[in-house]
Amino acid sequence: MAEALRIDFVSDVACPWCVVGLRSLLKALDETGVAARIHLQPFELNPAMAPEGENTAEHVAKKYGSTPERSNAAREVIKQHGAALGFTFNYGPESRIWNTFDAHRLLHWAELEGKGVALKQALFKLTFTDQRPTSDHAALLGAVREAGLDAERARAILTSDEFATEVRHAEEFWRGHGINAVPSAIFNERWLIQGGQPPEVFVQVINDIVSGKAREA
Repeated sequence: MAEALRIDFVSDVACPWCVVGLRSLLKALDETGVAARIHLQPFELNPAMAPEGENTAEHVAKKYGSTPERSNAAREVIKQHGAALGFTFNYGPESRIWNTFDAHRLLHWAELEGKGVALKQALFKLTFTDQRPTSDHAALLGAVREAGLDAERARAILTSDEFATEVRHAEEFWRGHGINAVPSAIFNERWLIQGGQPPEVFVQVINDIVSGKAREA
């Protein structure tokens, strides 16, 4: 039996294209039947974001200089990609972007429990479908329960600094290795695919790696 692929998926809960990328990757793995170990890695798009967050449209305009028209068009494209993958983006005028550091601490713990992907999916739903803040502990605990994890253990993590050092170190590691945009998927620590790619791109990459056709970067 071939050894399972190692896939490091670097992403942020506040990143809509990370939703598309992860769901495309999971679909590709299902289609190919290739065994893989997905390791979720932390990345904060807005590490200095205040607990109260910012209005999404205002934040995008300030950070990227995007006009309201371009932002609306981009969100419509994201909605379409999400719908094609069975995910609902409920963007609206009051949508906000939140601090995600506590979510990453919980994801680090969930990885240790073998439920990282389940919690990631629940956190994406919390953020983009339910439009609830990832800086709110009650909202985070709801996602924890949805992922089938122990809410009391999660509460203890949230009311402490547990896993803060580990998350910071991981963030520094990936930035130090040139990862400055997400999503980024690194296959077997050798091949990098970036952006919210469609499933067929991941299918091709996976098949090329398994067959030995993948070229060195």
